Amino acid sequence: MVEKEKKKNILLTFPRTFWVANLMELFERGAYYGLNAVLAVYLADVLHFEKQAIGLLQGFVYALTYILPIAGGALADRLGYRKMLLTAFSLLTIGYFAAGNFTSYGLVFLFLLIMATGSGLFKPIITGTVARTTTKENSGFGFGVYYWSINLGAFLAPFFVSWIKGFDWRYVFFASATWCFLMLLPTAFLYKDPERPESTKPIRQVLKEAALVLSNSRFMLLIIVYSCFWILYFQMFGSVLWYLRDFIYRAPVDRFMQKIPFLKPFKFDAEFVTIINAGTIVLLVVLVSRIVKNLKAFPVMAAGIVIGSGGFLILALTNSAWMFILGIAVFSIGEMTAHPKYYSYIGLVAPTEQKAVYMGYAFLYGVFGSLIGSNLGAVLYENILKPVAPSREAVETGVPLAAVAVNQVKFFWLIFAVLGIFCLAGMLLYNKFFSEDTPETSRRAWKIMLGIYALIAAVGVYFFIFSLFLTPQIQWKTFVQALIMLTLGGGGSALSLKKEASQAAK
Repeated sequence: MVEKEKKKNILLTFPRTFWVANLMELFERGAYYGLNAVLAVYLADVLHFEKQAIGLLQGFVYALTYILPIAGGALADRLGYRKMLLTAFSLLTIGYFAAGNFTSYGLVFLFLLIMATGSGLFKPIITGTVARTTTKENSGFGFGVYYWSINLGAFLAPFFVSWIKGFDWRYVFFASATWCFLMLLPTAFLYKDPERPESTKPIRQVLKEAALVLSNSRFMLLIIVYSCFWILYFQMFGSVLWYLRDFIYRAPVDRFMQKIPFLKPFKFDAEFVTIINAGTIVLLVVLVSRIVKNLKAFPVMAAGIVIGSGGFLILALTNSAWMFILGIAVFSIGEMTAHPKYYSYIGLVAPTEQKAVYMGYAFLYGVFGSLIGSNLGAVLYENILKPVAPSREAVETGVPLAAVAVNQVKFFWLIFAVLGIFCLAGMLLYNKFFSEDTPETSRRAWKIMLGIYALIAAVGVYFFIFSLFLTPQIQWKTFVQALIMLTLGGGGSALSLKKEASQAAK
């Protein structure tokens, strides 16, 4: 009874705006994950886009949701959280609704970018609201509620999607648009701007801080290494969905689901990948958090990366539907183990006087993870698995895979499992040689990052020449990829060289 009373008192310590913000997070994440749970399958099966084109679209859209919070947070501080929420939900509503009404690649891409803009502007407002409506005493619990809101939305929405997509695929987009439109009501009538400091950060200062962070080679090296793990994560929205559709005999799971009243109306399909991922986190995150809360950040991160890689190893060793589920669940356990400690580790390796600024840019792992992960998964799937995919009838009747298909499946998923181990090795080396903030470690990291930026720029130059001059027709998708690589590689090189020159002049 005492414990229950204590929890009740904690809940009552949060103001109304805190709960309104978490309600918005629940619905916005439901809209986002509800659509993205099946987006790759819709684009491939219904609109018949090439998988490499889908990889480009998804990589760019997901990356934008990680980049825009940089400016979104500053705009919210200056213009007001409520005004920016109204803008964000309006863009989300328009983007979702319009993307479901068009079938051309360019227009779908455009309106998904509008959706991503709304999502990117939305993210920092809710985290900022949670931070400003909690106290030192209840902050931990408050952010726990926030984390649950995200995963609960990601868990519940795909069930609804599984039902409505059977009527018309457009309803999936319309549902996401509706949930975001409905959130305009609490924004207009219930949400109240939390108290903010009077002196807000101008956009010029935000850009200056961004340049400062992006030019820090030690920090960017950590982002690059850790983003390798998130290349694995972004397979959950692309190659994993296609693999489930093209290779997995799902009847055993369907028969089991028929025995459970809640699951009886559903079939085991693409949206259940997100359900498994989010459901595993909802069920186990408290337990995992308690186990690792007093352990050092880096060993826990390393363990999480190993566990997550083990999920892809399971996918490589068997194409059983039950083992597929186990593989996704194991990866999810690795994700929830590694990722919270990543932020703790950022706090340890960031420059002492600039920890808050660097924590604000810790999310950049998602930019590289999505850009590389979505494109890499699509290219590899197109070249390794698509040529050996059995017929739809063979999959639905449970005909065993041919030996060549089994080998190709094993090879495909082992690539990602090995990439996870490569990430682990990179993190071990980083922790040993770069974790301390010294002139020596900064100089070593600068040399490595300059080489990485130069390599990215060189690949961009090749893609640029190939897309315009080495093919009978201009390859616009490759051209866009070239521009992205040239921007990342050239911009990174310029920032690194500029910082080196300024240090040499001192």
